[in-house]
Amino acid sequence: MGRLPLGPDHRFGIWESDIWSSEQSQRLLEPYSLTDIIQGMAFYALLWFFARRMAPQSRFVLAVVLEGVWEVMENSRFIIDRYRTVTISLGYVGDSVLNSMSDIVMMMAGFALAMWLRPWMTVAILILIEAGMLIVVRDNLTLNIIMLIYPVQAIKVWQSAGH
Repeated sequence: MGRLPLGPDHRFGIWESDIWSSEQSQRLLEPYSLTDIIQGMAFYALLWFFARRMAPQSRFVLAVVLEGVWEVMENSRFIIDRYRTVTISLGYVGDSVLNSMSDIVMMMAGFALAMWLRPWMTVAILILIEAGMLIVVRDNLTLNIIMLIYPVQAIKVWQSAGH
């Protein structure tokens, strides 16, 4: 799919905090890495609910496959163009291979947390991450999903005001 191992500048980086930067989604970690933790928690809950009879290890493997499928879709021309058109990710060029692999590992961490923690603790972490991201970067998984599926101009304006 033409993804570069380390992004267009061919530099390894551990962290990129600026969601408006062209380096976003090119480094090992970024603010959106936290949304991958939430995705892991959500996969755990959904698979527990819908595939309860499946062994936990099998649910984990299925979650990794689902995340891998999302990473491929997220880096398709259709989704990249959708992000650039309807969200605040105007300069989004897709993830580097490093970032995609990190996203999968972060999802795995979220799944493991949800498996080991009490449900109320998982929900508390999820709420803290969503609220923290909303305050710090004016974006989170909830807004990302809303904007991809049914863009709301008022949300985009509010998010852009923080830039």
